[in-house]
Amino acid sequence: MKYQNKKLPENAVLETVSPVMTEKTVLKPILCRHMAPVGKAGRLVTESGALKFVWEDTGESFDSDPGHPVVIEPERFHHVELTGPVKFRLEFYKVPGIGCGKHDPSAARPGESFSGCCVDAPHAKCSRCSGK
Repeated sequence: MKYQNKKLPENAVLETVSPVMTEKTVLKPILCRHMAPVGKAGRLVTESGALKFVWEDTGESFDSDPGHPVVIEPERFHHVELTGPVKFRLEFYKVPGIGCGKHDPSAARPGESFSGCCVDAPHAKCSRCSGK
């Protein structure tokens, strides 16, 4: 197993948390080339099982399991590969100093669909997510 040994910057502020996804409920765009939401860094947190995270530009990959999250750099293409049964979520952080520069307006950004949801209760659907 190859794990990433990277931490978010100390000044990162949690803004958005996705609903928990499984190998059956994963948003399909996450499995394809995409980027994090504009101006945000991400963190892939695996609750059970395992999956693989791949940087598109270098092909470098990291395994993620419950003890090994992956930090997702802003403005860098990547994708996730399912390797079996898994439960995971994505966290997105605002980091002062990023997001002010150039960004790729044509990049798929599936994490933007989680905007503002589930920060206070990441394991339960909030009213914004459920439409209530």
